[in-house]
Amino acid sequence: MLSLSLSSPRSLRSTPDEHTARLLGWLLLALLALMVLGPLVAILGQAVLSPQGQWQGLQVLQQTLTQPGTLAATLGSLKVALATTALVVPLACAYAMALTRVALPGRALFRLLALLPILAPSLLPGISLVYLFGNQGLLKSVFPDGGIYGFAGILIGEVFYTFPHALMILLTALAVGDARLYEAARTLGAGPLRRFFTLTLPATRYGLVSATLVVFTLVVTDFGVAKVVGGQYPVLAIEAYKQVIGQQNFPRGAAIGLLLLLPAVLSFGVDRWLQRHQRNMVSSRAQPLQMVNTPLTRTIAVLVCSVIGGALLLLLGTAITAAFIRQWPYQLDLTLAHFDFDMVDGGGWLAFANSLKLALATAVLGSLLVFVGAWCSSRVRAARRPGQLLHALAMLPMAVPGMVLGLGYIFFFNHPENPLHGLYGSMTLLVLCSVAHFYTTAHLTALTALKQQDPDFEPVAASLKVSLWTTLWRVTLPATLPAMLETARYFFVSAMTTVSAVIFLYTPDTVLASVAVLNMDDAGDTAAAAAMASLIVFSSAIACLLFALLSHGLLRRSQRWRQPRP
Repeated sequence: MLSLSLSSPRSLRSTPDEHTARLLGWLLLALLALMVLGPLVAILGQAVLSPQGQWQGLQVLQQTLTQPGTLAATLGSLKVALATTALVVPLACAYAMALTRVALPGRALFRLLALLPILAPSLLPGISLVYLFGNQGLLKSVFPDGGIYGFAGILIGEVFYTFPHALMILLTALAVGDARLYEAARTLGAGPLRRFFTLTLPATRYGLVSATLVVFTLVVTDFGVAKVVGGQYPVLAIEAYKQVIGQQNFPRGAAIGLLLLLPAVLSFGVDRWLQRHQRNMVSSRAQPLQMVNTPLTRTIAVLVCSVIGGALLLLLGTAITAAFIRQWPYQLDLTLAHFDFDMVDGGGWLAFANSLKLALATAVLGSLLVFVGAWCSSRVRAARRPGQLLHALAMLPMAVPGMVLGLGYIFFFNHPENPLHGLYGSMTLLVLCSVAHFYTTAHLTALTALKQQDPDFEPVAASLKVSLWTTLWRVTLPATLPAMLETARYFFVSAMTTVSAVIFLYTPDTVLASVAVLNMDDAGDTAAAAAMASLIVFSSAIACLLFALLSHGLLRRSQRWRQPRP
């Protein structure tokens, strides 16, 4: 009887627990549609409807595209994005190869150095560049006459900001390989360069394309670097900010938002196509790669990682150091005066406290929604239809830049006829926007962990008259605990550092630390801005450490079954 039930689970009638889970799936689908679809429809309506709600077609889009400022900003964004991509992808590829294919001394340290920029808001590299190459910078002769303000400054800042994102993709792509292929190539007399072009490059081409698309999209939609060090150089993200905040021209801001959406949608479509056509390059009989251990290769790898890692550390360390310097570069004695945020405009300690609240609430709410949604999508047979729709909707935020999502939240939640209008300007709305912005990556992480479990857990539990909720609490949740903690950490750090998604949504009572950095820099209080940016880095680093300790403690208690037997 048990074997019959397991062989044909569809023949089982849905239990009351499964009906409740299906209802939960539909409710979560409605909430996600409210958080993602509603704002996107609102921004589209703002671009094609008149203020009276009448259809006006593509008139606003055409007028926006023919504006000299928009055309210059579009070309400027494309130029910076192409240049940054051309620099970052080869550098990240070389760094990833050194970490994954060479017996590199200090590998953990070099990996940590390369991923440190993720803990900082995109405004931080701009501040560091001002301190290093600005009018009062230590190395101002490198970019004389304020040459750092413009294309050069944006390019260097974007390289710092996007490098870890490309590196993470390429580390995954280069982590596996078949040693038999490389051994055969050596036997046939192929040199290192030929092995790279005939074996390594074809095996990692999908990772390279994904890294290229991610870097290009991040640069086009980034707001922070260009705002701090862009000078008069036109880019689309700044143009949208000027239209909405400076000129209150919401239709034109919405039209530029749609332009910002295009590269992200294109990248998303290409990435989906690549995933469907990707073939498994490593068979089950593959042999693990042997690290290259020749003195020359190790020396080159150490040199490459030292130069790139040192440059990243220089930019990160400059802003942090400047936060403790009394007056850069004339009075280099140490002080904590710049952390007295009550003496400057921008939001002060209230902004930092708000960011901590936002990050904690986003981590808790986001992890809960993501886990329930992924569970309904993958483990509850009665919730298959809402689960499939949930999965499709969960993929959408990946193709929506943060600034576009923030604009959509203005148009959707600030509409006087929206019954949720009361949420506008509240911390709740900031939390919902942050959860929606970072939903896709967290959803994929949770879904992957849930699909790794045996699909017979729930049918067997049902045949033994064990409640679905008991199975969820005692089996599913403990087994996916590592992934859920990683999801919570991801939500926390992302919410602490985000700028573009919340720049249009804060009020004086809900101002955030990343926005305070921007406001302080605008007011000329660069040292205070560096201090606030440093606090964001310290907070993110401490959160990562606490999550690591929490994971270690909980895993020791609940994951002993994963540990190998002595």
